[in-house]
Amino acid sequence: MKSPLPVRDGVNATRLRLPEEGPWATALDYMLHRWGHIDPEGIYQRFDDGEIVAADGSPLDRRTALDEHTFIWYYRTLPTEERLPVELSVLHRDEHIVVVDKPHFLPTTPGGTYIQESALVRLRNELDLPDLVPIHRLDRMTAGVLLFAVNPETRGKYQVLFERRKVQKEYECVSLVSDAQRFEAPVTVRNRMVKSRDYLLAEVVEGEPNAETRVELVRAATTNDGGDGRPALKALFRLEPHTGKTHQLRVHMAGLGAGILNDPFYPVLLDKAPDDYTRPLQLLARAIRFRDPLTGRETEFRSRLELKETPA
Repeated sequence: MKSPLPVRDGVNATRLRLPEEGPWATALDYMLHRWGHIDPEGIYQRFDDGEIVAADGSPLDRRTALDEHTFIWYYRTLPTEERLPVELSVLHRDEHIVVVDKPHFLPTTPGGTYIQESALVRLRNELDLPDLVPIHRLDRMTAGVLLFAVNPETRGKYQVLFERRKVQKEYECVSLVSDAQRFEAPVTVRNRMVKSRDYLLAEVVEGEPNAETRVELVRAATTNDGGDGRPALKALFRLEPHTGKTHQLRVHMAGLGAGILNDPFYPVLLDKAPDDYTRPLQLLARAIRFRDPLTGRETEFRSRLELKETPA
């Protein structure tokens, strides 16, 4: 459902579904019930200023009946955010797509405490592209190649490539391993993964595999930082996921006994702590390849970033 309000400050208007019935005579009464304890005067002012609108863009007022509209739109009051000490770099831009190197710690899309400090909102504002939308996503803690659609008319042609798994993705990660010999030959991990919205971690369960990753050792070197005072091997891996489950690469590497360096989730969930910008998750979306749906040409974009812990 298209919003009747344009993007403002890089952020979409919020859509709210009104209940069909209830003890509220008006839309105003319902919004006061939901958020009146936070800022009742602000809600009154929004109605008086015509900032709350129906699907056709017409403004609601204090007397608009609850059952007059099903959906309404309004702009959220954005919290003040401290700018994250990381920067995006544009790898490619044309009339249809923008490709960037997303840094660690920056989320792809707005959510939670990160609204302005998301790759999407930063790019909309910096490039003056209000219709920009992500074609796929990277976790906040993962860096690397990320694609955005510029043109709403051609957006679907790129999105369908991901939906039909017509895109080849290549990642790199750094892990500590006790023995590199068991990775002399590439390993393919296949299992069934599930992730509940109510729980941080993804889980491996019995059943038909729905997640697959090819893992290949690139090189390894001895390090004196094995975590317990003993020497260990720091290894760089190339990862090729054939599916795109949440946390798939992190779960698969942990399952191999080669959990990705600085991962606060796998194999052990650590207590939440402030971001340590000196210790980013050592996972990078190195490259993405596909046949461009508009030109028919084989296309590849590669990250210019390097993982901090990459062994020499």
